[in-house]
Amino acid sequence: MADFESYDEDLRGFVEELVAFETTDGNEADAQAFVAGVLSGLGFDVYEFEADADVLAAHPSFPDDVRDIDVAGRPVVGGVLEFGDPEAGRTLLLNGHVDVVPAEPERWETPPFEPSWDGDRLVGRGAADMKSGLGVCVFAARALADDPGDLDGRIVVESVVGEEAGGIGAAASALGDPYPFERDAAIITEPTELAPVVATEGSLMKRLELAGRSAHAATPWRGESVLPHFERIREAFADLERDRHDRITHPLYEDYPTRWPVVFGRVDAGNWASSVPDTLTAEVRIGVAPGETVAEVEAEFADALADVVADSEWLSAQAPQFERFGVQFEPSELDIDEPIVESVRAALAVADRDSTPVGVTYGADARHYIDAGIPTVLFGPGSIEQAHFPDESIAWPEVLDAGDVLVTAARNYLK
Repeated sequence: MADFESYDEDLRGFVEELVAFETTDGNEADAQAFVAGVLSGLGFDVYEFEADADVLAAHPSFPDDVRDIDVAGRPVVGGVLEFGDPEAGRTLLLNGHVDVVPAEPERWETPPFEPSWDGDRLVGRGAADMKSGLGVCVFAARALADDPGDLDGRIVVESVVGEEAGGIGAAASALGDPYPFERDAAIITEPTELAPVVATEGSLMKRLELAGRSAHAATPWRGESVLPHFERIREAFADLERDRHDRITHPLYEDYPTRWPVVFGRVDAGNWASSVPDTLTAEVRIGVAPGETVAEVEAEFADALADVVADSEWLSAQAPQFERFGVQFEPSELDIDEPIVESVRAALAVADRDSTPVGVTYGADARHYIDAGIPTVLFGPGSIEQAHFPDESIAWPEVLDAGDVLVTAARNYLK
């Protein structure tokens, strides 16, 4: 059996070069060309395709206006390796996203897109989320192909774009028919600390707009500040967050201090220090539990807002606007008895690691594949606590461990 550690040097080189690409939203093309070249050089049959904005606009998770969905010049890259009689076996998809969130260089100890090493930790934007995981996909597939034994089937390594913006590449892959064969299951190598993740939380993105009445700060009684009205709405949403935490339970989420978080991530009010603030725009991210839908949760928070409005003469006359914006994440959940989950858990047991399935409070591309009938589990190196943070890093021994487990899991599934 091929030793995954023998691919260490090539894997390091691949991930370091990939981290050096500044693959923020819409800027993935050069990195995807690099990935395609590496896959081709390693003997993969390479496929490339772009998302169709019209198809995505018809999907409830994406904006309705195609002009708000950036798909041009953002290819998905898929590499295929076949074993034995591929039609006689299963096809396993190994997926990772190449895009990253922006980095603020002034908050980093080292330039974010110049990979560096701190002992055995690789530092750089995307090191954990999730370019190391994508590299593990590539070389785990290559390791399996170098020693396939009597396996029949296929492995597809897929590098997608736009995950941080709602899964543009994954949705294109799941909703379309990019390959001349069906995919039976998938593993997405998100940073799960080598835990098998079978449930992901969804999220509802809403924008709240309030109108007050301006007045000079010397005579504030002549105006109507939006701030007290916003605070009452925020308190009502916090009350509903606590109620939902107590009311909506899930066995995989019992240990979270806040299971379905509600966070006002952006608030912009007023326009002048010496004027009563008469406008406010706030953007809120609302957690959606596995088993719920975004629409159901949206209705709950709309009702909570309506109760606040009904108790306010001003808000009743100046109705707040509360509209969706951006991309909505539906939650996802996979039965732990699915063969792909059992394959990953068995591989973890062989490696003497905890194989207990878990749920997470973030969204992921798994939902697109699960909705398309492709059972998908998250499993990969690194921690979500490193994702989106300055000085993002990943412990390299964990990356190699992930490769060992992934090879075994793939072999388990394809045998």
